Amino acid sequence: MVRTRRLAAIALAGALVIGGLTASSVAASASTTCGGGAKLSGALADKATYLIQCPSGTWNGTLLLYSHGYVAPGSPNPATDVGDPATGAFLLAHGFALAGSSYATEGWAIQQALPDQIATLDVFDSTYGTPAQTIAWGHSLGGIITAGLIQDYPSRFNAALPMCGVLSGGVATWNTALDAEFAFKMLLGSTSALQLVNIQHPASNLALAESILTSAQATPQGRARLALVSAFGDTPGWFDPASPEPARTDYAAQEANQFDWASQVTFPFVFALRAELEFRAGGNVSWNTGVNYVADLAKSANLREVIGLYKAAGLSLAKDLLTLNSAARISAKPSAVAYLARYISFDGDISVPVLTLHTTGDGLVVPENEQAYRSVVDRAGNGNLLRQIFVARAGHCTFTPAETITALNVLLNRLDGGRWNVPDPATLNGEAAGLGALNVAPPAFTSFRPTRYLRPFDLVGAGRFLFG
Repeated sequence: MVRTRRLAAIALAGALVIGGLTASSVAASASTTCGGGAKLSGALADKATYLIQCPSGTWNGTLLLYSHGYVAPGSPNPATDVGDPATGAFLLAHGFALAGSSYATEGWAIQQALPDQIATLDVFDSTYGTPAQTIAWGHSLGGIITAGLIQDYPSRFNAALPMCGVLSGGVATWNTALDAEFAFKMLLGSTSALQLVNIQHPASNLALAESILTSAQATPQGRARLALVSAFGDTPGWFDPASPEPARTDYAAQEANQFDWASQVTFPFVFALRAELEFRAGGNVSWNTGVNYVADLAKSANLREVIGLYKAAGLSLAKDLLTLNSAARISAKPSAVAYLARYISFDGDISVPVLTLHTTGDGLVVPENEQAYRSVVDRAGNGNLLRQIFVARAGHCTFTPAETITALNVLLNRLDGGRWNVPDPATLNGEAAGLGALNVAPPAFTSFRPTRYLRPFDLVGAGRFLFG
C-alpha cells in the first residue's frame, strides 16, 4: 500500500473504533477552534438555514461543504451537511468539519443554492477561520450544485466530489426528458390531453401519464414502445440494488426494470415537477426542434433492447420512428432556456481537482451525464484535473458509506500528492472492504465507460443552441 493510502482500520466493539483518515496537507496556521464536537446552526439572509459540525477532537483544517439533492416543493427542507449519518460520524471522528445549507426554496433551487452555500462558507470562515482546504461535494442535484460552485466560485474551493450528479447540466437534462416525454405521448397517448411542457395541472397530468403507462405495460406492443421511450433517455434496465443486473440479452427483464424507473421515479419529475422549473424560469425550458430520433436511437445504449422487443411484438420500428420525426415539434422560450443555462450549465473551466462518482444502474440521473461533463472539460483543456469512477449497482446515489469514504480518500490523496493516483477497481474494493461496518453492501467499484450523452448542451456551444 503506497504511503498516501491512509484508510483506517475499523473494529466493532459497540461503536466504530476509527483511525487514520486525515488530510495531511493542513496549513500550520489553520484554526483549531472548530473542535470539541461543536455544532452551529442558524438562518441566512434569505431565510435558508445552515448547519456546521466540528469534530470532537482536533480539526484537521479541512471543511467538507455538502450540497443536498432535490427537495420536492412543500416537503421538509432542513439544512444538511452530509449524505448519511454513518459517513458523517466517520468524517467527524477523523477530524473533518462538515457544513451545508438548506437552500432558500425547494425544487430546482440552483439559483438559491449557489449563494446559500457560499454564505454558509462565510459563516464558517467568520466563526472558525478560513479552512486550509475546502472540498465541495454533494449528491444528485447537489452534484450539479457542487460542479456549479467550483465553476462560479473557483477561489473558494480546493477540490470537488460530485456524486450521481446532473453533470450534463440543466438544459441538456430537461431536453433529454422532453425527448422521452415526446415519444411517450406520440406513440402511446397521442389522443390524450397529456401536457409535455407548460404544464398547468401537475397532479392530474402525472395521473394521466401513469394511466397511459400502466396500460402500455400490459401488452407486448406497449412494452416495446416503452423501451423506445426509455432509450431516448438511456434509462438502464436495472432498478433494484438488491437484485442482480439482468443479462445483456434479457430484454423483457430490462424493460420491466425501466417500467419501474418510470412509474416510481422519473414520471413525477417529467410530468409534474417540470412545472416548478417552468414557473421559476418563466416558461418552457426545453425544445426538440431539429432532433432526429432515428439518429438518437442509433446512439442509445438501449438500441439492441428496442430492436429485440419491437421484433418480438411484431411492430415496425421504422414506422414509429417516422411518426416521431414527422410530428410537430416543441419550441422553447429563449429567456427560459437562458435561465436554465445560468442555473446551471457548464463550460469545462475547472481549476481544482474533481473526482466524480456514479452508479452504472442509475435511471434518474443516468451515467451518461459523466460523459457529457468529461466532454466539455476535455474541450476546455482541463481533462488533467478530472477523474471519474463508477460503482456497479442499480439505483440513484446508492453508494455505501465505505465507497463514499474510499472515493473521498482518492481525492484527498490527489490534494496531498499533487497528482492523481486512482487505483484499479479491485484495489478500490479492497480498500472499501477494509472499512468494515461501513460496508452495508459488498463494495462494487468497476471499470465502466458510459455511452455518449444523446442531447448535450454546454456553455462552450451555447451560441449554437436551437430554439426553433
